[in-house]
Amino acid sequence: MAKALITFASMSGNTEDIAMIIKDTFTEHSIDVEYMEMDDVDVDTLSEYDYILIGTYTWGDGDLPYEAEAFYEDVSSLVLKGKKAACFGSGDYAYPKFCEAVNTFYSMLEQTGADLFSETLKVELAPETDEDIVCCKEFALSFIKWAEHQRGRAESHVS
Repeated sequence: MAKALITFASMSGNTEDIAMIIKDTFTEHSIDVEYMEMDDVDVDTLSEYDYILIGTYTWGDGDLPYEAEAFYEDVSSLVLKGKKAACFGSGDYAYPKFCEAVNTFYSMLEQTGADLFSETLKVELAPETDEDIVCCKEFALSFIKWAEHQRGRAESHVS
């Protein structure tokens, strides 16, 4: 069974709501999920996970939130080759750089060597509409399908 970490920074609860929808979708598909705020993650344990999903809101003019900075710095020094990873978050179109912190985490994960899911999930404010909720579930399902396909390809190269 695949083991996933879904971690997030959320001030108003919007990104946490997105993370919960992803978690529930993963659980429905028999994926063992650890779900926690970034402050609570021991980055030395990231190697234990098959899937790593990072969610964040964007602060100010496209900046990482304060509570995500230490996590970002710690993870950026890791080698995550072979880990399947994705990024998601919430933002507000009233600001000039919508969900820019999601892009910042995505770029950082690229540098760690993680296998990155090409899609990111960006939701304006909270996932309250049926459309937003479906979008979050579809993101999770697409990630699962992609990650399982990637794992299958890797395992067929080993055997």
